[in-house]
Amino acid sequence: MTEDTIYDCIIIGAGPGGLQAAIYLGRYNRKALLIDRGGGRTSHARHIENFLTQKAISGKELIALGLEQAKSFNVSIEKGLVTNVVRHEHFSVYAGEKEYLSKFVIVSSGATENLPPIENIPKFFGDSFFTCIDCDGYRTRGKKLVVIGNSLHSVHLALAMKEMYTEDLSLILYTLVVPPVYIEELAENGIRVVTGRPKRLFGRERLEGIEMEHGGTIACEVVMSNFGYKLNADFLAGLQLKKDADNFKFATNRHFESSCDGLYIVGPLTGNDQAIIAAGEGALVAIELKKRLLEQ
Repeated sequence: MTEDTIYDCIIIGAGPGGLQAAIYLGRYNRKALLIDRGGGRTSHARHIENFLTQKAISGKELIALGLEQAKSFNVSIEKGLVTNVVRHEHFSVYAGEKEYLSKFVIVSSGATENLPPIENIPKFFGDSFFTCIDCDGYRTRGKKLVVIGNSLHSVHLALAMKEMYTEDLSLILYTLVVPPVYIEELAENGIRVVTGRPKRLFGRERLEGIEMEHGGTIACEVVMSNFGYKLNADFLAGLQLKKDADNFKFATNRHFESSCDGLYIVGPLTGNDQAIIAAGEGALVAIELKKRLLEQ
């Protein structure tokens, strides 16, 4: 092992946070490697409208432009699925049969949607079937909306969507019985509540409605699904990192450094699930690493 075989930083995941960090590190003339499995959550977004200077851009295009920009600053990019990260004197990052060594690691591996078992979701996903109010709530404005979920958070989401975006709203809850305190509020807001399981989305060119398992249909133009997401972080299990009070997301300091010295985490694994926020976090981490590398 020599200094030539050790990266200054390995970035796991080509999401907005990882790409922004890679661009900064490349511009600092640091030896950086970006490992990405492809097909991340951002790449499935059809319309990103809340990213500064981008009136509308697809997630696929945003990632492609970011990769091109990172390459222009001599960042090495490898396609692969990271399966393990080990900390000794340096970090060992394993992807397939390969082992990479690095002084620092930035994790930007994102999350995967928990999608309900409803037929035809891929046909409408990102266009009229959404999962994030911050990303796509605006795209439901003035349309016939159905919120699907099975928790009190789904009830709160329906009320929020009614206040901000549309007057025509139904709430489908799989099994949850709405607490009495919410029944009156939902009724006052004209939100229809249906208990049951959606079976299939239907519509030719555009979404027209939802077919229910027990029979019957509910007309709609857009759906907001509320079943959360799973963090793509199984490869970090061996590090036994500290998590938040809910034991879900990872705990970090103000520089986004985890409980493992030298390992930083950005994006939905630690905070907000927004492309522009993750990008800002990536920039902050890279600036912090610039300082630490100079001190070394």
